Amino acid sequence: MAAPLDGIRVLEVANWLAAPAATALMADMGADVIKVEPPGGDIFRQFQLRSLGYEYDFPTNYGFQTDNRGKRSITVALDRPGGPELVREMAKTADIFVTNLVQDRRVRYGLTYEDVAAINPKGIYVSFSGYGTRGPDAERSGFDFAAFWAASGIMGLLGEPDAPPPLCRGGQGDHTTALNILAATLGALRLRDKTGEGQHVETTLQASGMWTIAGDFSAALAARSNAPRITRKSPTSPLWNTYRCSDGHWILMVMPVPFPGYWPRFCAMVGHPEWATDPRWDTLAKIREQTTEITAMIEPIFAEHPKAYWAARMDEAKLIWAPVATVMEVIDNPQIKEMGWIAELEHPEYGPFQVLDTPFHIYGSDVGARGPAPEPGQHTFDLLAEFGIEGDALNELATNGVLG
Repeated sequence: MAAPLDGIRVLEVANWLAAPAATALMADMGADVIKVEPPGGDIFRQFQLRSLGYEYDFPTNYGFQTDNRGKRSITVALDRPGGPELVREMAKTADIFVTNLVQDRRVRYGLTYEDVAAINPKGIYVSFSGYGTRGPDAERSGFDFAAFWAASGIMGLLGEPDAPPPLCRGGQGDHTTALNILAATLGALRLRDKTGEGQHVETTLQASGMWTIAGDFSAALAARSNAPRITRKSPTSPLWNTYRCSDGHWILMVMPVPFPGYWPRFCAMVGHPEWATDPRWDTLAKIREQTTEITAMIEPIFAEHPKAYWAARMDEAKLIWAPVATVMEVIDNPQIKEMGWIAELEHPEYGPFQVLDTPFHIYGSDVGARGPAPEPGQHTFDLLAEFGIEGDALNELATNGVLG
């Protein structure tokens, strides 16, 4: 089977998660991704998921494997004479150049869009940052906790009304943004194929966060006001809420009451079909006015039985619901195995291990995780040979400490 990006070369001058995750997906689609790392490697290599409370025996950074699988690595010291020139030489033949260097470093190393476009006018230049390359926040650094969660408005919507905004899980914003980077880059490639001209792509963590709550932004733009936080004791709908089962598991129901049939089917499912015709709740307006009271009636009913009991009954009634699952419950879910969302790779030193596979299928095409992440600089000399850098030029780079 053919791979969608077979024959496409990607030069990645980026670190941490979002931009590397996007190029990992490009590698999954068959692109030749060259990862330019500083001597010692991408700083994300030093971050261990054990610091988040996980314990495992795999001796390398598991998260780095997910976001850098299938790439080739070259180490280049951009702050040494000859380092920026080497990267620009490689950029000449790249179909896609991806960077998340802050703007002043792009200027310092001659790796701005204008610099790269001048030597590769048909290339796609992908610029990624927390907030953007212009405006008052252009020089502000931003992990996804800051730029995606907090500065986009997401965190301000979450949690109980009087509680502090909850801390979010790291990497969520990065991986969401990676999909935006991928989508925009593929669109730019398509346009390059039609016009023969290179393109400049830019996205940010903040913009990606805003897009995930586009519904709230649409309402806020119309109302010119903020939405209040929603408490589960008084939800907008009693059928759009979480409930705890007798075994401690939580389930989430997601059913807008106006949709035909949900309220009567729910009432029958919990053993109270008479609620559906009770004059206290026979209109949507009445239900909305009494969500606190109805939620209080539903809670003890769910507390009478375990999750499996309610799962069977809700499926039989064709209600929309989901378990509030742990990560391990998701990993062990047969649905995940059937859809093929987890891949097994072979590390040359540490043996077999698993990663999340590409989060989409293109049937009839060769798409998927292709191999482990490279070691820092694993392909340095092979790549230098490919670019014709040898002899005196190679010795000069080594002497200047450019190669680490």
